[in-house]
Amino acid sequence: MSRPRDPERRRQLVDALIDTAEHGLGGRSLREMAEAVGTSHRNLLHHFGSREGLLLAVVEEVESRQLGRLDTLPDDTGAALSAMWESLRQPELRPFERLFFECYARGAQGERPFDRMVPAAVDGWLAEVDRVSGGASDEAMARLCLAVVRGLLLDLVATGDEVGVDAAMGRFVALLGHRS
Repeated sequence: MSRPRDPERRRQLVDALIDTAEHGLGGRSLREMAEAVGTSHRNLLHHFGSREGLLLAVVEEVESRQLGRLDTLPDDTGAALSAMWESLRQPELRPFERLFFECYARGAQGERPFDRMVPAAVDGWLAEVDRVSGGASDEAMARLCLAVVRGLLLDLVATGDEVGVDAAMGRFVALLGHRS
């Protein structure tokens, strides 16, 4: 019978992996990730079940941290979107964004354990926006904003065209100001 997993140690390992992920995680072996955080691959398997479970735990933690920022954003949709974009477009987040898209695509194909991301990666954001707005959010607008942000992040990690994606986000925010 295996020992119960220690949630605090699991959290420490995820935090350590996030801190050491400047060159990405998706292409690293479980042994390489273990070495980077000073543990064994067996210990990572004990806490996460598999390399895929570990990658998903990292994605979920990064997403959780980003969701936590919603409480700090301005009330105006355009200003909030601009502030969130400024935070998400930072180069140090690119490895996590690449990992998110890799895991999300695998989940969309029904691959376990990534399949639990779908539709949670959308529903979680919509629920949090609704919570922050006190139940007054426009779900269609929140979904549209999430889709635009994710689409531009995918463009950014695929092309590296910071000027182009920033211009596109600026245009979208301007369009928000003109909606009726």
